[in-house]
Amino acid sequence: MNTGPQNDWFDKDFYKTLGVSKDASDAEIKKAYRKLARKYHPDANPGDEKAEEKFKEIGQAHQVLSDKESRAQYDQVRAMGGGARFSAGAGGPGGAAGGGFDDVFSDLFGGGGRTRTRTTYGGGGDVPPDLADLLGGFGGGFGGSGGYGGYQPPVKGGDIKSSTTLSFTEAIDGASVKLNMPGGKPLTVRTPIGVKDGQKIRLAGKGKTSPNGGEPGDVILTVHVSPHPVFTRDGDNLRMDLPISFDEAALGAEVKVPTLGGMPVKVKVAPGTPSGRTLRVRGKGVKTKKGTGDLLATVEIVVPKNLSKEAKQAVESFKAATEGEDPRAGLLDKAKAS
Repeated sequence: MNTGPQNDWFDKDFYKTLGVSKDASDAEIKKAYRKLARKYHPDANPGDEKAEEKFKEIGQAHQVLSDKESRAQYDQVRAMGGGARFSAGAGGPGGAAGGGFDDVFSDLFGGGGRTRTRTTYGGGGDVPPDLADLLGGFGGGFGGSGGYGGYQPPVKGGDIKSSTTLSFTEAIDGASVKLNMPGGKPLTVRTPIGVKDGQKIRLAGKGKTSPNGGEPGDVILTVHVSPHPVFTRDGDNLRMDLPISFDEAALGAEVKVPTLGGMPVKVKVAPGTPSGRTLRVRGKGVKTKKGTGDLLATVEIVVPKNLSKEAKQAVESFKAATEGEDPRAGLLDKAKAS
């Protein structure tokens, strides 16, 4: 006799699968199912066969326990069978090795020896009820694929993908974005402070509805950030190029440095500062929940293209005064050595 999926009702502890007690309320069962379904959903565990199998078990347990009638039937069957498995192993009359299907149901309907296989019941000539008929009498029956009675476990609704473009400052400070959703009703979203270019934001429960009573899907918003003419982002730090004159680099100076959306700050340039040196202005970077980054200003010495007569003479005088200095000293020897 083919017991089919009915065996699960004896063999599986659906309460244990959901991690709830046998007297758990409907709300507790629903809460436990949703938590586990999110954890083991195939979308959250791509390619993980164990997670997929766990997700199916969770759905099966929820389907049985979430319905008042099927839960009562399950409890009754479990109480009758005591958790026994259906087995077709050997065993002679009198119930030698045990706990099989006939053992369980012979006790339920009275009479007769505890024989593994037989065509009469209790010696009275009555044919015992078929397992499917017996369990079907509890209501609903079994059958179909993927569940009991053709029922499929609730599945999560589909996700909706969208994108938006923010200015550099909006991305740093956070901004409100209005999304056009299917059906015409807009969705207003507040982006996180310090969102990065290409970052995806998941809005739980704002996607498509489930086809069979499961949780709704999510909205996945991809953020694009427009470049800034002065600043670039490096993690939580802001970077910029800081042009200075030759005399400021040679003699040292105090220069104004712009900040994003704020007043400029004064920064000291030490005498003899070369091009490429980075000056750090603390606390003027990107503000996030974890803290605030810094502003990193990389020095760039600007050479004038057009010199006045006086400026040219001054440079020539400087050249004469530093005639013995060679900025490329040793460069040729290093090149040959390598």
